[in-house]
Amino acid sequence: MSTILITGSAGFIGFFVSRELLKNGHKVIGVDNFNPYYLPDLKLERDKMLTQSRNYVSVKGDLSVRDFVDNVYDSYKPELVLHLAAQAGVRYSLKNPYTYQKSNLEAFVNLIEKAKMMGVQRFVYASSSSVYGGNTKMPYSEDDPVNTPISLYAATKRSNELMAYTYTHLWKLQTVGLRFFTVYGPWGRPDMAYWSFLENIRNQEPVRVFNYGRNKRDFTYIDDIVAGVVASLFSDRLSPYEIINLGNNKPVELMEFIQTLERLSGKTAIMQMVEPQPGDVVATYADIANAAQKLGFEPKTELSDGLEFFVRWFDEHIPLTEAVRDFRKGSNP
Repeated sequence: MSTILITGSAGFIGFFVSRELLKNGHKVIGVDNFNPYYLPDLKLERDKMLTQSRNYVSVKGDLSVRDFVDNVYDSYKPELVLHLAAQAGVRYSLKNPYTYQKSNLEAFVNLIEKAKMMGVQRFVYASSSSVYGGNTKMPYSEDDPVNTPISLYAATKRSNELMAYTYTHLWKLQTVGLRFFTVYGPWGRPDMAYWSFLENIRNQEPVRVFNYGRNKRDFTYIDDIVAGVVASLFSDRLSPYEIINLGNNKPVELMEFIQTLERLSGKTAIMQMVEPQPGDVVATYADIANAAQKLGFEPKTELSDGLEFFVRWFDEHIPLTEAVRDFRKGSNP
């Protein structure tokens, strides 16, 4: 069994991946800063569940602080690194650029530099479908040009890929960048559309439908993502430097997505049609042939099933989801 450093372990994807690895007998060193981008209680609840395993170590700290990162590596000597921590959100990056500088760039350099120095076997990190920018060729392939990001968030993720390439080229550190496509599910991120839409539908508040509902997203259920991430840590079919799409390979138009939530919630959405938001892409659509070949990746969850799981979870955690709503209305990041 391996000792694995997972950053962002109290985040959405980090929580589920950590839980799966712990179930398989690995030791997980989980690092998170529990920042208030959304209600910290949600992250604390995820972390609390993970701490029930004796193989989980929870460490709180700022990855942009080099001494903190060095201390984590020196104390726990991880064999593998899964770097999921980042400041997420395309729209948030329009107003808070320096947050992305520290969380997505400085933290990345600290982690990958120390991984090189410690002789880590494999450095896996989260990239994003947003790196494809305004590409119109569909589906998105890892071989497509990604030199025109249309948000700062996307630019930081592309920067991570380029930095990883340098470390692989110069120091032979094996790196794997995972381009995630709109991950959703229970215990998810409140800033994502599926959460805010359901919240507004439940409370009979207007749902802002950007680009008049014409956007399409390759919604990918969390269980399918977890399978791909775990495989990326252990697959023996990977080259020294990899970039891999993890998506559902089935883009869905926003209006269909909203109609599914309406059916599952038993309520009609009050839709407010608005113009496209700066930084948003019109569509995402993952070519997953590479993931299938190298990771055995095969998404199995249909959108209607995945959203049903989420709606059921949402209804079973009303005090928590109401607290998330109150926090958002109070902070409005």
